[in-house]
Formats: sequence, C-alpha cells, structure tokens
Amino acid sequence: MTMRSKWITKARISGVLLALCATGFAATSAQAQGALPAPGPTAAAIKQRGQLNCGIDTGIPGFAYQDGARKWQGLDVDYCRAIAAALLGDVEKVRFVPTTTPTRFTLLQSGDIDVLIRDSTHTFSRNASLSLQPTAVNFYAGQSFMVRKSLNVAKAAEMNGATICTLAGSSLELNIGDFARANNIKIATLTFDKSEEAAKAAEAGRCDGYSDDTGSLAAVRSTMQKVDDWMILPDNLSKEPLGPYVRSGDDRWRDIVYWVDAALKTAEEYEITRDNIESFRTSTKPAIRRFLGLDAGLAKMIGLDDEWVVRVIKAVGNYGELYDMHFGAKGLQLPRGQNNLYSHGGLHYPLPFR
Repeated sequence: MTMRSKWITKARISGVLLALCATGFAATSAQAQGALPAPGPTAAAIKQRGQLNCGIDTGIPGFAYQDGARKWQGLDVDYCRAIAAALLGDVEKVRFVPTTTPTRFTLLQSGDIDVLIRDSTHTFSRNASLSLQPTAVNFYAGQSFMVRKSLNVAKAAEMNGATICTLAGSSLELNIGDFARANNIKIATLTFDKSEEAAKAAEAGRCDGYSDDTGSLAAVRSTMQKVDDWMILPDNLSKEPLGPYVRSGDDRWRDIVYWVDAALKTAEEYEITRDNIESFRTSTKPAIRRFLGLDAGLAKMIGLDDEWVVRVIKAVGNYGELYDMHFGAKGLQLPRGQNNLYSHGGLHYPLPFR
C-alpha cells in the first residue's frame, strides 16, 4: 500500500469515527433536551383508555387468585398493579383478565390484553413463532410432580405406569413426554384448561398426581383437602423462567414492563421498602438519587415521569416484600432459593439504573 493510499484509508476511518461521535453527541443532546420518542402505541392507548388490561391466571394461590372479598391477589397481580402505578399513577386502574392456558397468548396477540403476566415460561418458540416478546423473569421455577404419598415413589423415574393431571396448551405435557422417553418409562397424561380442575381430578383419583412448575405445585398442594396426603418430588424436569409477555413491535412498551420489574428488585437491593422509601428522598448517593428520580433524566427515556419508581414501591413494595407476601413466610412458605437476589445466592440480577 502506497503512502497516499494509507493516508486516504486513515482519513476515511477518521471520518467514520467523527460521524459516529457526532451521532452519539446528537443523541445525547436530544436526550438532555427531552426530545425523545413517545412511549409507543401500547402505552398511548392505555393512557387514553385510562386503564391497563392485564392478563392473569384464572386462579392459583401465589400468582393470581381472588380472596374472600373477591379481590385479586398474588405476585403476578401485584406486577399488574405496579405497571399501572408507573404508567397511570394509580394501582387501581387495572382490569384483570383471567386467561386459561390455551387462550392466554391469543388474547395478547389480539390486543384484548396489553400484557400477559400469567406464570408463563419464556421459551424460544413462543418468542419466535407467536410474535410475542418475553420481558423480565419474575419467578424462577422448574417443572416437577406432586403425587400421593400412597404411590410410594421417592423420585420421578419411579413413576412408570402413572397417570398425571396437567394443563392443556402448555409446555408441561411436552416436558413429561421428554422425561418419560429419556428414562425409558411410560407416564400417561390427563389435561385440563385450569389448574383447579386438574387438582380436583387428581384429588378424585382420576390420576396419580399433578405436574406443574414448583411455584404452582406449592399453590395447588395448599388447596388439597388433605394436604399431608401429597408430596412434591425433588426432581426438576425442566427450566421454567416465568414472566410477562408483550406483543412484538412496541419496544417502548416492552421497556416499561421490563424496568418496572427491575425497579422492584433494585429497591430490594438498596433495602428500600414500602414503609421506608420516603426516608431515601434525602439520600446523597448518586445511584439511589438516579433510581428514585431525584436527579431527573432517566424516566423520560421510556416515557414516564420522575416519580414512577416511588409510586411503584409505595404501592406494592419491593420484590422481596412481594415474594414474602405471596410465596414466603406470609404465603405458601416456599423457600426463595433461586428467586433470591444474586447477592444472596439467587438468580435475580437487576440491571443498573444509569
């Protein structure tokens, strides 16, 4: 290469770098001036409607169920309320839409619901073939079996010839089939649209047990007439990372749902609770000030106001408080395990607010 060619090549590279720097500077300037894209069509429609349409389970303790006063409770339910608090400023501006396993994704695709938060596993095929976007994982689980103690089995591989109740239209039946083939045994399945129907069938003796993710198994076991007659086997047939889904094509809406989840976990990381959050308004720590919107700037990037994090935590608490209420000491008494924060040996690792 001649000296002239080398000079031209360097000039071109310098020109590209200058262009990239200029683009980055322009983007930063636009952000600083507040000239950012609108939050997207989904958020705009929700604001105009004045209500979030949130798809949940038809009824399973821990995730979504109606209490004695017919009020919806559960981890997924509180996630719906948290999103409403962030976007609409009011946790009560939610229409809860109970969905069955076969209909849940269709309702989201059709626009009948804005977000699906229904103990649904994030998988490759659901993302790629259904035009749906998984957002954050709000509960790590693994599929297992709940069986009658009278079956006298200690592990799933001993269940040759058993019949298991499970849910139709889910990955549960596929996982059971894969497990049976891998262990050279036969397990028959009996499927239902709702977990409560499957549980009643198991209790009536139509099958030897029930299969679902571990969180749901703890919930179903708590509803059995004779809880002590049932046990959950230690085997995990699969990985079941559960969390919200949104429709593909609206990245701003996906961002809002994602960062609401991150806010719940970050609040726990900073030891910010529903009761003490006001005391953090005087914090001098830059990370906490950014997180709570005390130093303005981040929220507008996804179309929210600076108070959204404070509203969310004051409304529902942090992730640890939610887990304790629905699955921990105040709920189903299911150990947190992998649902702990990374700092306590778990898998939840919220991305930084900066």
